Amino acid sequence: MKLSIIAPLYNEEDSVKALYESITGAVKPLGYDYEILFVDDGSKDNTFEIAKSLSQQDEHLIIIKFRRNYGQTPAMVAGIDNASGDVLITMDGDLQNDPRDIAELLTKINEGYDIVVGWRHKRKDKLITRKIPSKIANWLIGKVTGVPIKDNGCSLKCYRANIIKNVPLYSEMHRFIPAMASITGAKIAEIKVRHHERQFGESKYGLSRIYKVLLDLLTIKTITTFASRPLLWFSILAIPPFIVSVVAFGISVWNLYSGSNDMLLSLAGTGLLFAGLVIILLMSGVVCELIYKTGNLKHKSLAFLTTNITNSKN
Repeated sequence: MKLSIIAPLYNEEDSVKALYESITGAVKPLGYDYEILFVDDGSKDNTFEIAKSLSQQDEHLIIIKFRRNYGQTPAMVAGIDNASGDVLITMDGDLQNDPRDIAELLTKINEGYDIVVGWRHKRKDKLITRKIPSKIANWLIGKVTGVPIKDNGCSLKCYRANIIKNVPLYSEMHRFIPAMASITGAKIAEIKVRHHERQFGESKYGLSRIYKVLLDLLTIKTITTFASRPLLWFSILAIPPFIVSVVAFGISVWNLYSGSNDMLLSLAGTGLLFAGLVIILLMSGVVCELIYKTGNLKHKSLAFLTTNITNSKN
């Protein structure tokens, strides 16, 4: 089994060397083949130069550089896409996560879990701006998604590559990976991990990202709800405009037969517009249903083919 340890970096020139040494010191004794991927998220200091010099001394270290700052999730996606390991481990680049916890994450993975999430049970962050918003967000995420993770914001997570590489991520979606993966039936575990106070620099996150999390939560709820039955949900969405259309046409017909021409054209036009909206929604549902069914059929065919190939070798 090969490990890939992924850490996004943004203006972490003071911590990048210590991070590399702590990861190497924690992973090397485990006896696995491994690689370390540092993703420089458009740092404006010497983070990239220091990381590059370290990579020239160790072939296990791979550096990916962004031209500008895109954010933590795109940086993680770049690391995930370029990782070659069977098991992927993500963590922050500010030394608040402890690489020594990697061993325990792998123990859970070896027990048969697909995703293992770190829980910072003794979190070393500010109460008002970090801990309280985090607790509220974790409670809300658990209620909305149905996946009760105590610490969705902890970057220290462990994944099987065949699971995480098929989870679409953007914006601040890295915190919703367990919820996204739950759609596929992934087995998820959560363990307590260490958390340290920030030694260098300042935190890149604060209350300003709350609205992004709320928008992403709405997106996740939509995806997880609509995923398996898109036609049903588009049909439900079509009910209100259908009612408006029927009422508008009904009043138009009533006016026509009663001899009154007041608002006849306007009501008929309104009914026609809402009828068109109903048709668009239903056709969108049909298209989504076809995409979902076709995708499922493709995956089942691939699974059947893989099974046959495996059996033919035995």
